[in-house]
Amino acid sequence: MDLGLAGKVALVSGASSGLGLAIARELAAEGVNVALLARRKEELEKHAAEISLAGPGKAVAVAGDVTKAGDAERCASEAVGHLGAIDILVANAGGPPSTTFDSTSDAQYQAAFELNLFGSIRLAHACVPSMRARKWGRVVFLTSMAAKQPVPGLLLSNTMRAGLLGFAKTLSAEVAREGVTVNTVLPGHFDTQRAIDLANMRAEREKKSFDEVMRLRLASVPMGRTGDPREMAALVTFLASTRAAFITGTAIQIDGGQVATIL
Repeated sequence: MDLGLAGKVALVSGASSGLGLAIARELAAEGVNVALLARRKEELEKHAAEISLAGPGKAVAVAGDVTKAGDAERCASEAVGHLGAIDILVANAGGPPSTTFDSTSDAQYQAAFELNLFGSIRLAHACVPSMRARKWGRVVFLTSMAAKQPVPGLLLSNTMRAGLLGFAKTLSAEVAREGVTVNTVLPGHFDTQRAIDLANMRAEREKKSFDEVMRLRLASVPMGRTGDPREMAALVTFLASTRAAFITGTAIQIDGGQVATIL
């Protein structure tokens, strides 16, 4: 299937590792030129060189922190300077710590808001106006299955991820007639460092071993396994393609069947 992506330009945040890096690789494999955005400059440069070598799309590193006012606009402008106008925005960010109501501070709420909600909103404001002017664009927000089915011990993620769903749905309706689609993808448990970190936090909080926590986690997934980041990347790449032009305003979980609702 030709996805019609060759020569398009994408900005992928949270691209120094995990799901963001897998998405950048998959887009480049389809001929997309990709700007990798994250805070760790050396990691980004290493991965950008590797992706460019593999081709056919090329990659550049754009170091920045979208939790800081002005950085999203600066990074988007830098990406445009390297690659041209941004056609595809994939807004992804690492998750906040595992906390409960009794253990969450004001500072943690604020940090999670900046990272998991406002950072993505800033990126949208930096990229979407140009898409609307050119009558073509794709925006994919990565949230979490916790936005549909709150996960115990993930108060911050449950709260901020659900807020991003509301923003994305509203934005999708406002830009739909201008050829811009906006969708959210809700990952479940994947083989990433983030998953390991959360399991360690849960193990410490509940006085369980790491292995026990991982067994419990897998028991909650009907497929009985965690996801491969490449599986997530394939979904995001399709949503970014010309073939997905009539898909907008959706919130698609990719979780091995874990979310229990039918909506």
